[in-house]
Amino acid sequence: MAGSDLFANMNDHRLKPRLLRSIVRDRLPEENRPFPAPSELSHIVSSIKNHGLLSESVHGPVDPKTMEGWKSAMDEWVDRLVSLVSGDMPDKCWAGICLLGLTCQECSSDRFQASHPVWFQKLLSKIQPPSDSHFVKVSSCAALSDLFTRLFGFPNVKKDATSLSGKAVHPVLQLLSDDSVEVVEGAIDLLCTLVTLFPSSMHRHFDTAETAIVSKFMSGRCSMKMSEKFAKCMALLPKARGDNESWSLLMQRILISINVHLNESFELFEEETRHTEAMRFLVPSGKDPPPPLGGQSLSDETSDEGIKRFRQLLVPRISVLMQCCCAMLANSYPVQVTVPTRALLALVWRVLSVDGSLHASMSPFITSLHQELICSELPILHLETLDLLTAIIKGARRQLLPHAAGVARLLMEYFTRAALPDLRIKIYSIMRILLTSMGVGLDLEQEWHYTLLSL
Repeated sequence: MAGSDLFANMNDHRLKPRLLRSIVRDRLPEENRPFPAPSELSHIVSSIKNHGLLSESVHGPVDPKTMEGWKSAMDEWVDRLVSLVSGDMPDKCWAGICLLGLTCQECSSDRFQASHPVWFQKLLSKIQPPSDSHFVKVSSCAALSDLFTRLFGFPNVKKDATSLSGKAVHPVLQLLSDDSVEVVEGAIDLLCTLVTLFPSSMHRHFDTAETAIVSKFMSGRCSMKMSEKFAKCMALLPKARGDNESWSLLMQRILISINVHLNESFELFEEETRHTEAMRFLVPSGKDPPPPLGGQSLSDETSDEGIKRFRQLLVPRISVLMQCCCAMLANSYPVQVTVPTRALLALVWRVLSVDGSLHASMSPFITSLHQELICSELPILHLETLDLLTAIIKGARRQLLPHAAGVARLLMEYFTRAALPDLRIKIYSIMRILLTSMGVGLDLEQEWHYTLLSL
């Protein structure tokens, strides 16, 4: 090799276009070259990131010919990826989509702004019919998320970005009914990205998105991990409308749904007044209740065998809905929202008041198996409820001040009944959070500490 062709070291700028061309020529799949092993694709990604092969930028002076060669190599790279994405072979298409998502992250700002409309259309087509490859759909969702995340960093194209985001929402919502768990997970992750970065694009899809999300986690066929993702996504939906009313209405409907589920779960285990009090704060006397969450009504459901229904449907649903409340209280919103503190605290007290014991008048109407099931699941519900109480304290802030003394009494009373270590630890943690939020002095905090230890 001639001396002029040698590089100074691994940091020589001339090395970058050479390495990129070598990858395109020798390692990327093409029509007459088989798909490489996944490990090879991983090595390609590693090389690109380690050497910054897609950045088209350097620090300090550089030979213009080097930059021209780099631009030409990038053109070849992009052309090959677009060709792979447009192809009919699912494995090669998948490789092209994965690398196009990487390109969205790593390429220069000028190239991204010039090319993103074309890349968007290519990726969008892969989550719509007639595309039927599950792993192509999953990788397309991930690549679209990369594209929109990068696009969010360019305020000068915000209008165009919002328009593209709006075009993606409907196809993504359709993916939520896909048979593949991986596709649904990819879709819900992308949906969270869209509503977080470009909330206005979700405005006209609000009701459709709510219905689709609720129907998925209410079905009882989702894993807990997936259900948590749905809860997180639903908690983000009010951002699409950006007003207090939308946030308050969704919170009200979620709390009503939780209480309705508790009616069935806690039948024979609580006083009638608990349910009445909780609902009174949500639907004042003389007012009509809002439409049910997701347009679903428990009265429309088929009745499963009681024990199976409680364990497989009611408890998971209540947990997911409580997680959604927690997320709504923790999320930031463009406007100040009014937290329904009394309704939330009534729900907390309702759940924590149930310990599995029966009223004497109810004993003839229940079996020991039913009571055993309730008692086995109550610690889970109590932990979820204590998490909700933590979120209330942190999220309501000043709105909690009129109720702070009542919350402290609730915690003290519950602490005297709680025997499980996890519950007692959680209560102690919540009490410290409450006292800190109230701004009490160190002496009073220590006094509460010793009081709890003595119980």
